[in-house]
Amino acid sequence: MKLDKEQRVAVIGAGAMGRGIAAVAAAAGHEVYLYDQDAAAAAAAPDAIAADWSGLVRRGKWSQSQLDAARRRLRPASCQEELADAALAIEAIVERLDAKQALLRQLDALLPASAILASNTSSLSITALAAGLRHPERVIGLHFFNPATRMKLVEVVSGLETAPALSERLCQWMRAWGKTPAPAASTPGFIVNRVARPFYAEALRLLQEGACAPSTLDALLREAGGFAMGPLELMDLIGHDVNFAVTQSVYQAMQQDPRFRPSPLQQELVTAGRLGRKSGRGFYDYGQALPAPDAAPPQAAPAALRVHGGLGAAEPLLARLRAGGVRVEREPGPAQGWLDWDGLRLALSDGRSATRRAADSGHAGWAVFDLALDYASAPRLALAMADQAAPEAAARAEGVLQAAGLLVSRMDDAAGMAVLRTVAMLANEAADAVGQGVAAADSVDQAMCLGAAYPRGPLAWADKLGTDYLAQTLDALHVHYGDDRYRVSPLLRRLALSGGRFHD
Repeated sequence: MKLDKEQRVAVIGAGAMGRGIAAVAAAAGHEVYLYDQDAAAAAAAPDAIAADWSGLVRRGKWSQSQLDAARRRLRPASCQEELADAALAIEAIVERLDAKQALLRQLDALLPASAILASNTSSLSITALAAGLRHPERVIGLHFFNPATRMKLVEVVSGLETAPALSERLCQWMRAWGKTPAPAASTPGFIVNRVARPFYAEALRLLQEGACAPSTLDALLREAGGFAMGPLELMDLIGHDVNFAVTQSVYQAMQQDPRFRPSPLQQELVTAGRLGRKSGRGFYDYGQALPAPDAAPPQAAPAALRVHGGLGAAEPLLARLRAGGVRVEREPGPAQGWLDWDGLRLALSDGRSATRRAADSGHAGWAVFDLALDYASAPRLALAMADQAAPEAAARAEGVLQAAGLLVSRMDDAAGMAVLRTVAMLANEAADAVGQGVAAADSVDQAMCLGAAYPRGPLAWADKLGTDYLAQTLDALHVHYGDDRYRVSPLLRRLALSGGRFHD
């Protein structure tokens, strides 16, 4: 079916998401039917959409005549029969398999065989939604992100029976609507909801271990990792009931793979009704000022340091140390080496705890610091000390990083720290999605940047850090915890062994 603005679009469900999808289609020039079981909701939707569009007029992006024309293209429907000539029907009703299946059966009987049936589901199987229909080949997922009018990403999801050409056809259609499509196969969570699970899971595990305070953990992911929001504040914003339900859904659909195991800590929050911002309390109490992240007090800076080998991704720290007046001398050593200040060894984490590095090396004075998106500009960095280190070693290690102009947040000695283990697990899950044919590497990275506002795609991050380094980090976490959730993706392992990359 060729794209034609004369073709009508039907949107079923006049809630926030349905209204957003209808607004996008109408703005792209299509006549749009809006149907809802609640006739009043469908009738009120065009005015609500036009009120949102009025902001475009105020900002000079639309003329009033454009708004009026788009408003005329929105047509509330009082019964399903009025949708019969739609070329594309998009359901945006409650996220329940039985309800969506029942609606799609009705649409399958009502619309001609040439019409496309799309579901805006965020995680339900497209194959399951299409099962039993007369024309399962015309069923596809169009997962818009909220708010649909502003978020660019749309996951275009094919089930087992979806016609092979339909995905590319809908990708073209979404581009014409000003969206960025990410084609994917129908697997639990598709791309974004699947690959993003470790962003929440690792934070919950660190918090359960008492690695640091919630405000500190969030600050580290923002200020060192470059993420728009920390994982705990993001879960508070999403709502713990919603986030926990998605995790449970993916966990069950993935046959209880330990990589997706829900957190008992989040279960407790849901049970207590501490759902986040909407209930006034989650990880944070929104009835009072939010706590500041921990930062070490000023400590003495070294006059000189030796670098044994390289610092890997953290090499830019050396320029910051020199700018801070520290003399830096380099000695031969391993590619992933360390800074030495009179017996204090300070290194970028490789997934092992500082205590493990001290035990492995036979040298007590170890400290490790976390990964950063950009060591040349990061304002904050996490630090952890080996249990074997002398009491005064912590202040000395803090002084080194402070000399580079960094705020230093102490963590308990958790393997992989905060940013590194999160990035490693995101890249690992993304690698599995590619290796299992869910989506191509470019689509995965684009989806995570557009759909989850990540500062860098997980696979691009893996290429930059080195697949061997991330595999080593995950191996260390696997040994530390003895938990299969940290097993290395076969594709990541293969690239680590060959020196390969996810992107050319």
